[in-house]
Amino acid sequence: MRQVFAHDAVVLMRADDDLRAPGAAVTVALCGHWKHEPPCPLAAHHTAAERSGDEVRLRILFAAEPADETEVRDRIEAALSRGRLDGPDGATTRWRFRGAAPGPVGEDEGRHAERLAQA
Repeated sequence: MRQVFAHDAVVLMRADDDLRAPGAAVTVALCGHWKHEPPCPLAAHHTAAERSGDEVRLRILFAAEPADETEVRDRIEAALSRGRLDGPDGATTRWRFRGAAPGPVGEDEGRHAERLAQA
């Protein structure tokens, strides 16, 4: 049975870079492409990004079988470590990976977590 996990990461990006690019890179790593038919093959997921100057904090919620948790986290960090994504318009967005770590799923994320687990 799928469980919901959280992963927090920090990247540095220029203020005019596409804030969605790191999340799209995570989707590519987990699903093969940012545009795909549901369901996500390995882990249903959602990435939120919050910018403060050049620092972008990413919050990735994902639902996966417990046996797949480590693989999902490894893929997330590998995608962010690459530091770039070529977008659909041909533009490349770059960032610098600062770090990541597992995080707790917050009580305020309960409904979202439940939807991911059922996806």
